[in-house]
Amino acid sequence: MAIATSLQSSPNCSPTLPTISLPLLKTHQPLYLPHPSIPCKFDLNLVSNDALTISPTLEAASPASPALEAAMAGENEVKRNWTFGLEERRRRRRKRRKELEGREIGEVVEVPLILSVKPGRFTRKQEAELCMCIQEGARIEVVRRRIAAACMHEPSLKQLASATGMSMRSIDIILSNARKSQEIINHAYRGLVSSIAICYEGKGLSLQDLIQVGSMGLLRGAAKYDPKRGCKLSTYVYWWIRQAITRALANHSRVIRLPENVLSMLAKITEAKNILNNRLQRSPTHDEIAEFLDVQVSTVRRIIERSTPPISLDQVIVTEDGSLKLQDIISGPDEWNPETIFKKQLIKQEVEKLLNTLSERESHILRLRYGLDGITPKSCEEIGRMFNLSRERIRQINGSALTKLRQTSVADDLKLLYFS
Repeated sequence: MAIATSLQSSPNCSPTLPTISLPLLKTHQPLYLPHPSIPCKFDLNLVSNDALTISPTLEAASPASPALEAAMAGENEVKRNWTFGLEERRRRRRKRRKELEGREIGEVVEVPLILSVKPGRFTRKQEAELCMCIQEGARIEVVRRRIAAACMHEPSLKQLASATGMSMRSIDIILSNARKSQEIINHAYRGLVSSIAICYEGKGLSLQDLIQVGSMGLLRGAAKYDPKRGCKLSTYVYWWIRQAITRALANHSRVIRLPENVLSMLAKITEAKNILNNRLQRSPTHDEIAEFLDVQVSTVRRIIERSTPPISLDQVIVTEDGSLKLQDIISGPDEWNPETIFKKQLIKQEVEKLLNTLSERESHILRLRYGLDGITPKSCEEIGRMFNLSRERIRQINGSALTKLRQTSVADDLKLLYFS
């Protein structure tokens, strides 16, 4: 292909340059003119001393070869696609880097929820995204509880947005994703929760309560799941489900709650009983259980006594004469005995006679010091503040009053009545 380039002189210059035809050169470099004062650019009027003008004559260009045009178009298309792919890869890398930096500084990143997965057939990526949504919701829940504790009322969505530095729409999306993720995981792993709850059935809680508590442990484990540890979600939440069920049994299965260390020792004692019962073909003694567990005999005896379940007084006992309740058979405390009640009244009267032999101040100090009127006994310092006296002076008055009481004949009658 040849380009006809005409160089014409300006009207001020008399010489006329001839027309020059240059062959087309395939190059990506710009065309430079030899004269340094003339900038090289086509379709522009180039001004110099001779005011030269270079104008490409497209009409005079000869038609190009179709194969060459196709090759150039294909090369341009490949270059454009490669440039677009490079920019797309750079954009994705910047987005991932921004998400990782936000995760390091504790920023909440919105994660799209996977709703097209089938329950029980999650991949590692799907498990990680579902648990990430639950973790984001847990962070918002922590902020909500902190604001509620400070303001004594439930915070609004605007208050949550100002506290977290996010928009209200972002918080709404995160909470919605967290609820949906909890529903998906709870539905997917309900079989695992049921299989664990059946093992603890009949130990104080119903099967429905055990499944409910196990589901709470499942969601707690999902909120703490870290896919970088290399284990599956089902393996990780198994221990959280067991822990939730065992703690619920420890807290709600007994009328009198036992500490966790006592419960763990009780489980070991029960297991040792079963082993020794099969080995000895009889019930083992406390000494044999203590020797088997390598603990003290007093520890085994104390835990067995404390783990005995209480018996209701309304429990019905069927006999030959009919049915009776335990409260009709078991006698009451000693103070319910009429003789004991009468004896206490006599002792109280003798104490009053004995205190009347003292002065009013000494009698009052003794009543406060020993709580004779049914009040809480007070120290010498407290009584001194009431009488505007020192602690040592109250102690001296107390001692002298007791000495006077020992010398009276009423004290001998009181001793006889009390120790009879």
